[in-house]
Amino acid sequence: MHKNAAVFLDRDGTINEDTGYIDAPKRLVIIDGVFSSIKKLNSKGFKVVVITNQSGVARGYFSREAVDAVNRRLEETLKKEGAYLDGIYYCPHHPDDDCECRKPKTGMLEKAKKDLHVDLEQSYVVGDKVSDVEIAYKIGGKGILVRTGMGNDEEKKLIHKPSYIADDLKGAVEWIIKDRSQKSEVRSQR
Repeated sequence: MHKNAAVFLDRDGTINEDTGYIDAPKRLVIIDGVFSSIKKLNSKGFKVVVITNQSGVARGYFSREAVDAVNRRLEETLKKEGAYLDGIYYCPHHPDDDCECRKPKTGMLEKAKKDLHVDLEQSYVVGDKVSDVEIAYKIGGKGILVRTGMGNDEEKKLIHKPSYIADDLKGAVEWIIKDRSQKSEVRSQR
């Protein structure tokens, strides 16, 4: 079976403004350029998947239903703009729970790999935190740090060098498409 390349996107700080624990759909504010960027990834055949830590559930700040409502709003808003997500996975656990799904552990990506037939080593992870770069390193994919959200502060804390640092998702997507086309050229020359 053919395996797909995916672009795994962090949610808060990458797709939408990180306004703290987002407990209601009305608090979802999409960052400029996100719609066209996701639409571009869709048109290039990537699986576009959101992976997000949502410890507010474990902390009692909001329910799983609240997370689902925010994610539905995200999907509905993208659909109106002609873009879509192939999946959304989130970790509702507290950082101290030592679960397998909280980034930088790979549980959410392993689930997406199985559900969507994703080739993790051909995939990209985009986010505004060290954990996003680290998860890319762990799967053998490429990690891209964006400077939106907490990206500027997180850049100083990097453990592994990301494949690229972009100002925002638009810049990350442009780099991904260029990187992918270079890989295709190399394969076709063989």
